[in-house]
Amino acid sequence: METGDIYPIGQQSFQVLRSRGALYVDKTRFVWNIVSSQSQNYFLARPRRFGKSLFLDTIKCFFEGRRELFRGLYIDSADWEWKKYPVLKLDLNMERYQDASDLDSVLNFQFRKWEEQYNVTVFDSSYSVRFANIIESAYRHTGMPVVILVDEYDKPLVSNLGNEQMFENFRSKLAAVYSNFKSASDHIRLVFITGVSRFSKLSIFSDLNNINDITFADQYADVCGISEAELHADLKDGISDLAAYNAVGYDEMAMMLKKNYDGYRFAVNGSDMYNPWSVLNAMSHKRISNYWSQTGMPTLIAEALKRDNADLQESFNSYCTLNDLQGYDLSDMNPQALLYQTGYLTIKEFDSQLEMCRLGIPNKEVEQGLFTVLLPYYASMRNGSGKSVVTEMINNFKVGRPERAMQELQAFFSGVSYKLKMENENNFHNAFFLLTSMLGLSTDAEVTTSQGRIDILIRTLRNIYVIELKYDGSAESALEQIKSRNYSRQFQSDHRNVYLIGVNFSSVTRCVEDWKIEEV
Repeated sequence: METGDIYPIGQQSFQVLRSRGALYVDKTRFVWNIVSSQSQNYFLARPRRFGKSLFLDTIKCFFEGRRELFRGLYIDSADWEWKKYPVLKLDLNMERYQDASDLDSVLNFQFRKWEEQYNVTVFDSSYSVRFANIIESAYRHTGMPVVILVDEYDKPLVSNLGNEQMFENFRSKLAAVYSNFKSASDHIRLVFITGVSRFSKLSIFSDLNNINDITFADQYADVCGISEAELHADLKDGISDLAAYNAVGYDEMAMMLKKNYDGYRFAVNGSDMYNPWSVLNAMSHKRISNYWSQTGMPTLIAEALKRDNADLQESFNSYCTLNDLQGYDLSDMNPQALLYQTGYLTIKEFDSQLEMCRLGIPNKEVEQGLFTVLLPYYASMRNGSGKSVVTEMINNFKVGRPERAMQELQAFFSGVSYKLKMENENNFHNAFFLLTSMLGLSTDAEVTTSQGRIDILIRTLRNIYVIELKYDGSAESALEQIKSRNYSRQFQSDHRNVYLIGVNFSSVTRCVEDWKIEEV
């Protein structure tokens, strides 16, 4: 078997993965925790491409009594009778839900299959009644309580957050189906639901008042993704191969993987987790690249942030309660919850006294992917020249040519589309923040000092740039603020060259009007 073939990229079938001898990070201890507990209804939310579907299929194979697939895994030694239960797995990840009939097609396809399997006579066309009959028939046909697994329960809703009519159409149909989890509970052994988001106004959470939401539970923090320990235990050979192919050492490659793909934290006391999709792709393709953002279109995120006139620097480094992250609805969408639940923000630390979480962007891959999508919402380049501008800016900042770098910056903002209004200082700061963050350099925004906050701080191997931004002001006043507040004092003992840069943006010309540079 070729080295790359052991990495099950996108493989959501536990049976296929195990039968082909593919790499598998053993998560069956979490299956055992679930099946051996007294809870009947479970809910788990995680970002896309984090292994939710594979975990759900692992539960499916377990309840089907397929012990041969679990040989050598944690749960193989558990005290379990390995009987076969009827399993109804509702996969809502089959459609894009751009048409009102898409959900009908998915539900009809899966319901007809179960109705045929358990000899159900259809006498009512409503989804609620049909599903109730399927559950009862499966129970009576097998003599065993039913296991119900719902994969991506919220995809029809997430796909239509910007379409209130379609959203409500799908919400009402799903609510009718999910209502059976309570009404048919006497015939059910387990309900396990996964998705990206927890919609607070969907009846599944109001009707099932005993649902065990393990999304933020410490004991399930590692249920999806790859922990640091798992990375070095199960993927050690992969790290070594990737390091050798790229002519670096094992430790250096491990740090590159950590910087690009680690940093997700799903519980207050949970460990940081690696994105499995990105790690497996990197090892299969033998290079570090941006894999996760290519699997989704975060335009919804960009539109929500732009619509709310959000301060991006604050949005990507903010505080909130766990309750703030647990759900949202179409009428009162919280961009913070949306960013967290879709994987663009994660828990960085928790203040137990205030009971507040500090949120931040997980890693370099997420930052680069998100900022690349966001930037056109705040500034649009002519002739697609944005990439060349960024490249030139990187080179000029690295070698210590701030005047050339500012010329490139001016060229960038001269291409701002008049359709994209830069009507206030916040939009200008957001665009500047996105652009400098995308340089791939060490870039920080709103850096606190004893006498104020530095707008932008860029550090390279040889140079440090302290940048102050003004909107309809003057470059002179921006530079004077840097000097009068001694923003560069903290770098006096640093061996690098320090440049102070005052920048002024004009709302009239919609461009960087002028700048002043002084070397310390």
